[in-house]
Amino acid sequence: MLNIAPARQAEITGPRNRVPDYIRVTEPQPVVLAYGIGVDSTALLVELESRGCPPDLVLTADTGVEKPETYVYQEMMSAWMAARGIPYETVRYTPRRFKHWPPYFDLLSNVLTNATLPSISLGRHSCSLKWKIAPQDAFLKEWAPAKRAWARGQKVVRLIGYDASPADTRRYEHASSIANDLFECRYPLRKWGWDRAACIARIEAAGLPVPPKSSCFICGAMKPDEVRALPVWCLRLIVLVEARAAPRLRTVEGLWRRSTRTRPGRMTDFIRAEQLLPPADIDAIIRDAPADLIRFQDAAAHVPLPDRPAMSEWLATFNAGLTEAV
Repeated sequence: MLNIAPARQAEITGPRNRVPDYIRVTEPQPVVLAYGIGVDSTALLVELESRGCPPDLVLTADTGVEKPETYVYQEMMSAWMAARGIPYETVRYTPRRFKHWPPYFDLLSNVLTNATLPSISLGRHSCSLKWKIAPQDAFLKEWAPAKRAWARGQKVVRLIGYDASPADTRRYEHASSIANDLFECRYPLRKWGWDRAACIARIEAAGLPVPPKSSCFICGAMKPDEVRALPVWCLRLIVLVEARAAPRLRTVEGLWRRSTRTRPGRMTDFIRAEQLLPPADIDAIIRDAPADLIRFQDAAAHVPLPDRPAMSEWLATFNAGLTEAV
């Protein structure tokens, strides 16, 4: 029998009590789809699911004033994701401090309380930062998979639905230049070379209706045809927003900023010219609603903070006027 010294045996086979080596496998980065409920992000979601690699989480930020048909589509897609086991969350920006009272919790109440217009109508683009990106970031900072990834030194992958069209190329070039310590943004539609037409075709191939253009109905980027398609209660709120902000406007006329050959600067003037609301209703809103709103704000300021009514209570009364008029 071959006699090998213990020291030599250890060189050949290793120590008797040595723990076997294992291959350390790093957990994959969590993947989140920023879902705007539009064509591009819907096509991206459908394609990822069909490839067997759905995101770990789908996240929508709700401004509170999306077009009505967008909320209908969101409800349908929420059920579609639930049936496939895809986690889906809707988040909203929660204000902490208020410049004026009463408190507000959506974009419409925000502009009415502060007698202003959405930032895009004032030549700025902070709406998306405040009402869409910020609440998603806040949610993800408390999301357990994200916290574990950051503890491992990883970034969370954020999927963005920018397609390969010229318009989205400009948006991509700006967005991709911004570094972020927590998130790694990826743009699969651009990698696949999909433009808007390809996204529409993919949604239709999945047997789903094509979503309407995602937009707040008080957004200055709304096109005339989109305004024409709005229900009466949305049109009344547009008139209210412009009437409330009018005394403070200096450099813009209204939600559309300035008049062009194709449309006026104020959506109210377009609504009147197109006879989308009765002239008497428009006049009554402009004459009475801003003053009534100011009285409500003044009264609310004297109510103890825990009992102070929110702007939504005044809006419920304003919208009830529509029911009474019909």
